[in-house]
Amino acid sequence: MYNPEGKEISKVNLKKEIFGIKPNPLAVHQYVKAYLVNQRQGTAATKTRATMTGGGIKPWRQKGTGRARAGSNTSPIWVGGGRAHGPHPREFSVSLPRKIKLLALKSALADKAQEKRIKIIEEPNFETPKTNSAVSILDNLGIKGNKVLLLIEGKNENLIKSFRNIAKLTCKRVSLVNAYEILNSDYLLLTKNAWESLEEALAG
Repeated sequence: MYNPEGKEISKVNLKKEIFGIKPNPLAVHQYVKAYLVNQRQGTAATKTRATMTGGGIKPWRQKGTGRARAGSNTSPIWVGGGRAHGPHPREFSVSLPRKIKLLALKSALADKAQEKRIKIIEEPNFETPKTNSAVSILDNLGIKGNKVLLLIEGKNENLIKSFRNIAKLTCKRVSLVNAYEILNSDYLLLTKNAWESLEEALAG
């Protein structure tokens, strides 16, 4: 465990049943696929020949003009006509069993632990929001410039405001973390309270 100055102040034992398991690639793969699919809004929509404006009158008579027969100016083969087989609003979301989600989360945490990319710090005390101080903390820990996922416990507004403008850093409450965000970061940075809360939540 480090203090905000980057000095090691104590050793902590990560729970083996959370951080010491063998990562399960299948569970992680299933979770990441489901997570990305669930980000799709499914709101893409196009107009068909039936929903276009116009098309109420036959453009020209059926025979005798020498042109191809046409029944509507909203036909998909006409310029400005409706679209055939275009996308329409649909639901893309999928669900996974709770055990798969939990296994994927533990696998992501174990992977970061085995790569020694987890750092735990005492929660900084910001009297006022100050981004420069937050950047200094990352610099002291040797992770400045990397993609960092910062997990905190509770609503510490000054801490959140200090870190939220830093490029490549995502600040999130520990209760809302998911496996995809952990895997998508280079380093996992937890405050002491967030680490304790995470272990308590996943210990069951």
